[in-house]
Amino acid sequence: MTVRFLTAEAAADLVQDGQTLAIGGSGGGLLEPDALLAALGRRFRATGTPRDLDLVHTTGIGDREGGGMDHLAQRGLVRSVVAGNWGMAPAMSAMAVAGEFEAYNFPQGVMSQLFREIAAGRPGVVTHVGLGTFCDPRVEAGRLNDVSPQTRVEVVELAGREWLFYPAFDLDVCFIRGTTADERGNLSFEQEGARLEMLAIAQATRNRGGLVIAQVKRVAKAGTLDPRLVVVPGICVDVVVHHPAQKQVVTHEYEPAFSGELRAAASTLPPFPLDARKVVARRALSEIVPGDVVNLGVGIADGIASVAAEEGRLDEFTTTIEQGAVGGIPARGVIFGVATNPEAILDQAAQFDFYDGGGLDIAFLGFAQVDAAGNVNVSKFGSRVVGTGGFVDISQNAGTVVFCGTFTAGGLDVRVGGGELRVLAEGAHAKFVPAVGQVTFSARESVARGQRVRYVTERAVFDLTADGLRLLEVAPGVDVRRDVLDLIPFGVLVEDVRTMEPEYFQ
Repeated sequence: MTVRFLTAEAAADLVQDGQTLAIGGSGGGLLEPDALLAALGRRFRATGTPRDLDLVHTTGIGDREGGGMDHLAQRGLVRSVVAGNWGMAPAMSAMAVAGEFEAYNFPQGVMSQLFREIAAGRPGVVTHVGLGTFCDPRVEAGRLNDVSPQTRVEVVELAGREWLFYPAFDLDVCFIRGTTADERGNLSFEQEGARLEMLAIAQATRNRGGLVIAQVKRVAKAGTLDPRLVVVPGICVDVVVHHPAQKQVVTHEYEPAFSGELRAAASTLPPFPLDARKVVARRALSEIVPGDVVNLGVGIADGIASVAAEEGRLDEFTTTIEQGAVGGIPARGVIFGVATNPEAILDQAAQFDFYDGGGLDIAFLGFAQVDAAGNVNVSKFGSRVVGTGGFVDISQNAGTVVFCGTFTAGGLDVRVGGGELRVLAEGAHAKFVPAVGQVTFSARESVARGQRVRYVTERAVFDLTADGLRLLEVAPGVDVRRDVLDLIPFGVLVEDVRTMEPEYFQ
C-alpha cells in the first residue's frame, strides 16, 4: 500500500459533497485534527464545497472559542451531525438548535463503541445505556430539533429484556490524529494524553471502503517506530498530513506528565482555592471508600482529585476518566480528558466497556437541573445544547452516583471560612426545578436498579429515594428554611438532618 503525504489543504480537497465524515478528537484540542478541520472550513468559505456533509464525532471537539467543529459551522456545509457532546463548539450547537441541519446527541460511550461495531461489520450497538433518558425513542430519540427523523435509535427486546439499538452507518472519509507517522503510514501516539477511538475510526472507515486521513506532528523513516507505541497501523491509513505546529492540547505545547513520559511532583499542581467548589469537592471526597474505582466527571466534580492530593488521600483510590486515563489527577477545565500522572491510557471504547459492565464503584458528576423526582439534566437548557458526553453511560452504571454542584448558579456569592458558610447573594438561576428541561439521568430507572444516589451542594446534601429527594445534611451557618427549603419548588423529605463537617469550611 502507498501512503500519500499531502498538505492540509490538499487533504481537505479530497472530501466530496454528500459524504459521511467521521472526526476523531476530544475537547481542548486532545487528539484534535485541527489543521484538517481548519482547512476544510477555509475550503468551504472560499468555494462553497463540499456541501451537505454528514458529520460524526464521539465527544465534544473544540475550545469554545471557534476551534474544532466550529470551523465547520457554516450553512450548507452540514446536512446532519451525530455527536456524543456539543458543548465545545457553541456555533455548531446554535445551528443545531435552530434546525439548520439534522442533529442528534447520543451517549459518548455508545458513540465510541459504535465505531468498533462498524469496523467489525456488525449491525450496531445493542445496550441498556440511554433507557429512560432523552436518548430513548419513547422520550426524544436523541433528537436536538424537529427536522431530525426518529430513525437513529430503536427499542428492541432480547433475552427477556429491553435494550436500545443504535444502528451502524457507512463512512466515506475520516480525520484522525497521532504524534508520529512513518513512511508507511504507521501512527504512534507517544506525546498524546489519550488514544480515544482513533484505531476503531480508521478500521471502520477502511473496512467500509472509505478514505483515512491522519494528521501528525512528526514524520519518521519506515521501520523506526517502536511497534508497542503504534496505535493505528499503516494498512489503515491512506493520507498523512504533517503539521509540525500541532499542540498536545490547546493550553500546552507538550506536557510530558499527560502522556506518561514522566511523573510530575504534586507540588507543581496549582492549589485549589477555598470557595463553594472546594466545599463541594471536600464533601464529595468523603463518599469514597479506600480501594474504590472512581470516575470523575467534567465540571465541579473534577476538583475532587485535587482536594484528595492536598489531603494526602490520592493513593487510597483509583481515578478514571471516560477518555481512557486510569489513575492520576484529571485535568480541569477546557482540557478535561487528560490526566497528570496516569497509570494507564486505554482506548475510550474499552473504558466504557468497563463502565457499562459495572466496574465503577462510585462516580462524581455535575448537575445543572434536578427535579422533584430526582431526574438530572446536564445536556440541554432552552436554546443551549451542551450534550451528554459520557454522563448517561456513567450515571446509569456506577454503583454509587454523587451529583455535585452549587445550589444556585449565575452570580452566587458565598463566604466560606471559620468552619461555616454564609450566603451573601443567591445565583440568578435555580438548579432545583419542578421538572428538568431534558432527562439526562432517569431517577425512575435508577431506583429500579437499586442504585445509591446522592446530590452534594455547598450548603446541603440530599439522597434519592423512591419518593423523591431527602434532605440529609446542611452546612453550618446556613438557615435550613431560608437558604434551602424555601428555594426548592417541590416537597423534600426532611428527617434526621445532620450538620456538614465544619472542616469542609476551613
